[in-house]
Amino acid sequence: MKYTSIIVIVLVMISGLVSCNSQRSKEIKAEWQLVWEEDFDGSDIDYTVWSKIPRGKSDWNNYMSDYDSLYEVANGNLILRGIVNNVLPNDTAPFITGGVYTKDKIVFGEGRLEIRAKLNGAKGAWPAFWMLPEDAQWPHGGEIDIMERLDYDSIVYQTVHTNYTYNLNIKNPPNGATAPINPEDYNTYAVEKRKDTLSFFVNNNLTFQYPRIETDKVGQFPFNDQDFYLLIDMQLGGSWVGKVDPETLPVEMYIDRVRFYTTP
Repeated sequence: MKYTSIIVIVLVMISGLVSCNSQRSKEIKAEWQLVWEEDFDGSDIDYTVWSKIPRGKSDWNNYMSDYDSLYEVANGNLILRGIVNNVLPNDTAPFITGGVYTKDKIVFGEGRLEIRAKLNGAKGAWPAFWMLPEDAQWPHGGEIDIMERLDYDSIVYQTVHTNYTYNLNIKNPPNGATAPINPEDYNTYAVEKRKDTLSFFVNNNLTFQYPRIETDKVGQFPFNDQDFYLLIDMQLGGSWVGKVDPETLPVEMYIDRVRFYTTP
């Protein structure tokens, strides 16, 4: 009898959570109009939308590669990989990773950008979905981190970077938060960009908001002055996530869809 009661309580809690998420989904559908979607239902990357991210000198892009096996479109997913580099003898990087962005192809203004994805873990894995402005020097134009995950974490980080938060180091209002995810399944990550507020979500649950405030400091809220492009990348290692354990590689993330909504 005791076990039956516990099961009933758990089922009631799950039912309530599903009901809340379902209600939130209905509210989103009522508030926003879908204007663009990438569902990865083909057999290859659509290069009219996406480009492979080139290698750079920062932690987030210093292992980027255009090696074909890091990229796959299959079963309605874009699959991005991070692997030990034992396949490119002329490349001295110990690891190589895949990433795509919409730079110079598609930009996003005010609206809701949403990514549904499954993130596999590895020691030193650092997958991210984030946004940068087309024409502005970092961090003055702002950076919107929709999702960053470290290692095997069951949480993700959602963060805003600007001249105000980075160069001036002012964290009032708070410029980031963490949110729980189901690490074994798909989760949905979103940001809603409005004239005076950025709102972040995981699985339709509001995680935090970053508002425009009255201040005499420069660069507190540059987000409504320009359009942003989207980056989706699987990176390995760096000063934040730490060292990579090659024994835990390869690592993959699966991007099921990307959606952009605006107000009707």
